[in-house]
Amino acid sequence: MIKTILLTPFQKFVKIESFSGILLLVTTIIALVWANSPWGEVYSSLWQFEIGITSSYFELKKPLLLWINDGFMAIFFFLIGLEIKRELLIGELNSAKKMVFPLVGAIGGMAIPVLFYVFLNENPETFKGWGIPMATDIAFSLAILNLLGSRVPLSLKIFLTAFAIVDDIGAVLAIAIFYSSNIDLTMLGSAFVLLGILYALSYRGFFSKFLLVVFGAIVWTLFLKSGIHPTLAGILLAFSVPIQQKIETHAFIDNLEAIIQKIKGAKRLDTPILSREQIAHIDDLENWTDRYQSPLQHLEHGLHDWVAYFIIPLFALANAGVIISADLTLDTAMIVTLVVCLVLGKGLGITAVVFIAQKLKIIEIPKDLRPQHIVGVAFLAGIGFTMSIFIGSLAFADSPMYIDSAKIGILIGSFVSAILGYAVLRFTKRSDSITPDLQTIIKERPEYDKTIL
Repeated sequence: MIKTILLTPFQKFVKIESFSGILLLVTTIIALVWANSPWGEVYSSLWQFEIGITSSYFELKKPLLLWINDGFMAIFFFLIGLEIKRELLIGELNSAKKMVFPLVGAIGGMAIPVLFYVFLNENPETFKGWGIPMATDIAFSLAILNLLGSRVPLSLKIFLTAFAIVDDIGAVLAIAIFYSSNIDLTMLGSAFVLLGILYALSYRGFFSKFLLVVFGAIVWTLFLKSGIHPTLAGILLAFSVPIQQKIETHAFIDNLEAIIQKIKGAKRLDTPILSREQIAHIDDLENWTDRYQSPLQHLEHGLHDWVAYFIIPLFALANAGVIISADLTLDTAMIVTLVVCLVLGKGLGITAVVFIAQKLKIIEIPKDLRPQHIVGVAFLAGIGFTMSIFIGSLAFADSPMYIDSAKIGILIGSFVSAILGYAVLRFTKRSDSITPDLQTIIKERPEYDKTIL
């Protein structure tokens, strides 16, 4: 008998992130090859080409690289904010029981690499790079998990996704607190006034995409001019988007059935041209559909493909192209430090903290996960890439040598982590309890109930 499987929202998320990881790898290779080809000058000059507006009252002009890192990445952070809010309200982080396992893993995955960096770093000028190994690139790591197919339990993918989101929260806080400077409190205060208006409207159940875009553009500019990195505006704006629908399911279904009957009762059913009455009913249907959809879910769904398939690959193309030549001056010590932090800091940190917490009965690991699964995914967490490069560009904005060194360290550390994580999981014996535990997950989590086996 053929099994029909309807993908759950989580499985769709994994598939999108997996393909995004492959695309990310391709664009990284293209960037490296392009930067070190005879057309390397074109690569460098392209990202330094300045775009913007200038007037006697206002100027906003930046190199293309900064429009990507400050502008497009704000949309990436906006999506992260939507995902964080969803997970906190209805997802893997919405209760202490669900949160504790990934939270413990994330603490180990952030604290230990940072301690490694602080301990190994001997150059005061590179100390501010301590935040680079904090985060996990969920696209790359889920892409590798997807390559392993049924060898990887669903609960391991959920664990990786949840603690990667907690890692992102930690990285965002680090950027806000430690990687922002020369703060203009007047502009920052103005931005928070606008955010407060959006929050108040959201609390009262009002949401407008037009208002979000207009306020978002102003808040982004105010953050940029205030000295706080503008990508953080994306996170804060995301939390103003309500998750609750304007109407309940039963009301939507009742109105849907009424509209269907009205459309059936209208004439011209046998022609491709709709009557005015039918057009009015279709408009009514669209209005009810808009009211029924969760604004947060609708925005997240609409942005996910753009971020996964365009913004993140574009970020990699613009930032991963390190020119490797005999003339290149690098900080070898920092490269080695970052490789150690990403590979051993993440691998040992997550593993040790999770197993210690289990021994102390602080957490309960799902029954279908073997110790090797935890070790393997801990090494995969060492794939820092997107967020690590982003933090590196903030930490060493005034030092091209350190930026290039950080990028090389991140690329090597992420590659080694990927190989080790894949190898550990590839040779981990399959657990016979995977299927029963999948059923348990579906039973315990109603939102996974759409999977039909």
